[in-house]
Amino acid sequence: MTALQSAPRTLYRKLVETHTVARLDSQNVLLFADLHIMNEYTSPQAFAGLAEAGRDVMLPGQNVAVVDHIIPTHPVAIRIIEEPNSALQASNLEKNCARHDIPLFNANDRFQGIEHVIAPELGMIRPGMVVLCGDSHTTTYGALGALGFGIGTSEVEHVLATQTLVYRLAQTMRIDVAGRLPPGTTAKDLILLIIKRIGAHGARGHVVEFCGEAIDSLTVEARMTLCNMAVEAGARGALIAPDALTLEYVASHCPDLTGATLDAAKADWRTLRSDDGARFDIELEFQAGDVEPYVTWGTSPDQSIPISGRIPAIASAPEGPGRLTMARALRYTGLAEGARLEGLPVQRVFIGSCTNARIEDLRAVAQIVRGRRVAPSVRAMIVPGSGEVRRQAEKEGLAQLFIEAGFEWRQPGCSMCLAMNDDVLAPGERCASTTNRNFEGRQGRDAITHLMSPAMAAAAAVTGCITDVRKLGAQA
Repeated sequence: MTALQSAPRTLYRKLVETHTVARLDSQNVLLFADLHIMNEYTSPQAFAGLAEAGRDVMLPGQNVAVVDHIIPTHPVAIRIIEEPNSALQASNLEKNCARHDIPLFNANDRFQGIEHVIAPELGMIRPGMVVLCGDSHTTTYGALGALGFGIGTSEVEHVLATQTLVYRLAQTMRIDVAGRLPPGTTAKDLILLIIKRIGAHGARGHVVEFCGEAIDSLTVEARMTLCNMAVEAGARGALIAPDALTLEYVASHCPDLTGATLDAAKADWRTLRSDDGARFDIELEFQAGDVEPYVTWGTSPDQSIPISGRIPAIASAPEGPGRLTMARALRYTGLAEGARLEGLPVQRVFIGSCTNARIEDLRAVAQIVRGRRVAPSVRAMIVPGSGEVRRQAEKEGLAQLFIEAGFEWRQPGCSMCLAMNDDVLAPGERCASTTNRNFEGRQGRDAITHLMSPAMAAAAAVTGCITDVRKLGAQA
């Protein structure tokens, strides 16, 4: 063993080294992908490129496809995609998957859902894997100790043809969060605080490893929320070293792993952590005690404040583009510097997305909604992240609780996260949303998105305005 090989390594470096097929130069490697996930809108050009080149998919069994972004979520038994372009995308994906023998979760598959919800749920994601997808929120899988990241359309074609990717090595960042989250706050509040402090580009070019007591105390689903939104700080990936909780989650979702095989897998997964003394390019520390319920006021995930705070003054930003960005965001959202968000009326509430549509999120919503009703001025929608989440919520009585409280209870899908389907906000509507992005027009032209946790969105639904959920008795 050389001195270089024995040097302490980060978890990221270990994952890259075990998946490197060839070193291309000092900055790039050819990386093997254990799993490649596709959706209907980033794969058509890739399949067309394969056809033009007369090539086949190299390893069909290590690819999977999901119809999720364009799918309608109306609560009907048989879902039909009416919009012609969307219907064509879904149809093309089905044909391409059939031609290349790639498993597909189409519109009416009982396991259909959002790709980043169903993949861990169905045991596709395991510690130590490299997972690629034409969607930036593939970082979600870092919660299970897997290196997941989004790729472009041209890269999708390369992966289909070779099951590898020309990969530029990332820098590393460790974020240590000390202490435990206060009552009434969640992983969503924590990640909004982190993004606010380091900025929307604060982790650009880095793979972030989260650690510390606060991270250890989070559930696996909460860790998925954290890793999901790391990309909103520009991160190329997010990782959390697998612990006993991770192993329990993965084992319970992978029925094919049993006995000695499972024991061996667990032994391997326990080695997936950064070595003592491993060097990170950037190390940051946060205090969990600083976390409050957070809400965005602008048009970027880093434009947020604690619910007890006020929108910052434009003059508080450095002179230059930062001030112009703040001024434009305030014009778009119709808010003023120095204003509070608490008490701001909303017309819509959306609870869903790959960030916050898991069963744990819906249980948090139920805690707030129980005994209350959606405010008359609000239209509120809950879209579960998968068919499994929907069935579990119905089994636990949550769905009936939501319906009786006045929520729309929908079929799974990306829904109003990004206005690529028929769940769209009207111009000028203000929405309390559990999604991950609040860009101009993200949920509909001229519509305004305020990002927050599921519990905070539930509080907004029942009060008709942005509300400190802690005042409604939230404890978790």
